[in-house]
Amino acid sequence: MNKKKRKVLIAMSGGVDSSVSALLLKKSGYEVVGVTMCFGIENKSDADVRCCGLRAVEDARAVCNKLGISHHIWDFSKDLKNKVITKFIDEYIHGRTPNPCIECNKHLKFNFLLKKALVLGFDYISTGHYASIIKKSNCYFLRKPKDKVKDQTYFLYPIKYEYLKNILFPLGNYTKGEVREIAKKENLIVANKTESQDICFINSKNYHKFLKERIQEIKKGLIKDLNGRILGEHNGICFYTIGQRKGLKISSGIPIYVISIDPVYNIITAGEDKYLLSRGLIAKDVNFLVKSLNKNMSAKIRYNQKEVQCNIDIINDMVKVIFKQKQRAVAPGQSVVFYHKDILVGGGIIASSFN
Repeated sequence: MNKKKRKVLIAMSGGVDSSVSALLLKKSGYEVVGVTMCFGIENKSDADVRCCGLRAVEDARAVCNKLGISHHIWDFSKDLKNKVITKFIDEYIHGRTPNPCIECNKHLKFNFLLKKALVLGFDYISTGHYASIIKKSNCYFLRKPKDKVKDQTYFLYPIKYEYLKNILFPLGNYTKGEVREIAKKENLIVANKTESQDICFINSKNYHKFLKERIQEIKKGLIKDLNGRILGEHNGICFYTIGQRKGLKISSGIPIYVISIDPVYNIITAGEDKYLLSRGLIAKDVNFLVKSLNKNMSAKIRYNQKEVQCNIDIINDMVKVIFKQKQRAVAPGQSVVFYHKDILVGGGIIASSFN
């Protein structure tokens, strides 16, 4: 980490990762200030592990007090609603499967928060993401972390290249186990705190209920096979995603999955698993973090999936991706992210797939 510029604003979620990040930054000689991004989300239980609830704020403040750094709470509730939640709902209405964590990183953390920090005189912002930023030949690169299991670079591809010089990821050279050991050694109250795996703005852990409360009219429609034969009825396309099997309520001697979703005619096409395989895809809203593309590229179409070799063609403002091996359940609205070895090349939103 470059210590020539020492003033860092770190996003404190109240979890062990951001807490240890703040600790490491301070020990490295930076002037550190903590901020908790308040999203205005009501917490129904103090026991809930949320990134922005009352307990999260209290834990973040307690860690900052122990480290001897100031702590602030900034309101991003309108930004979350306008840039993340509204799109989340709209994508499901149109039969796509969004990734709100990526939108939050794109608009809130590594745009609004970063710009505000720079205006206030900070040299960097920092988070507890497991990733690394390195500098070679006056160029910055976003690299996978030491802990490949916790690798979060998939969610960071929307960061603009020009912002990399103002971002610090202190956990890049640590595993999750090592981070917890540091927290225990330093007697941080969050050392054994579990981490949330849920979408932060959905308290019930049930996105169906969340959508029902916010979509004025949800129309039922037909489920058909690839030949147009009616198989059943769906409860609204917003409740389904490509590759889904559960909830179709179709009697069949073989497993049946959602193959495609047509928002115009309100029809879901279902079929056998083999029809979920795609040779390639088209991606939009593409962002690259390198100046030139390498021929030896790999891609992943969801966070918890292995990478697969691919070829990429840039067509106007979109990208055509051909996989070396067919991929299963390519879902429009999700992100495809590209790598060259351990370097994050970029990514985009899946618009469509083809076979």
